[in-house]
Amino acid sequence: QAGGMPKTPRGSLTTHVLNTATGLPAAGLALRLAQLQEPGAQWMELAQRWTDEDGRCLPLLPPGQAEAGTYKLHFETAAYWQGLGHTSFYPFVEVVFTITDPAQKLHVPLLISPYSYTTYRGS
Repeated sequence: QAGGMPKTPRGSLTTHVLNTATGLPAAGLALRLAQLQEPGAQWMELAQRWTDEDGRCLPLLPPGQAEAGTYKLHFETAAYWQGLGHTSFYPFVEVVFTITDPAQKLHVPLLISPYSYTTYRGS
């Protein structure tokens, strides 16, 4: 790779969780990925992860595993905040999004505080 960058596996779906109350990564936060199954609108769980000390986890969908469709990231925010001795207004956060081009890398970050959250399509 150019520039001497270390080769890291680039997943087709990644996330990153940042605690905006401290400005630090949210470590040890449990999350799950599910895909909406048609017909019948049933969610099928695809992956479970815990964030590491950098607020990241292994790719939720390895390269080549994404399909076009609707997905949901479920973040266990209440348990995370309880672990830090805080209460949280949101017991969990669910981010629902659509993959239209499975070949594209998709990054879905989550910024959390006890009383708010923000998400966006990252790169």
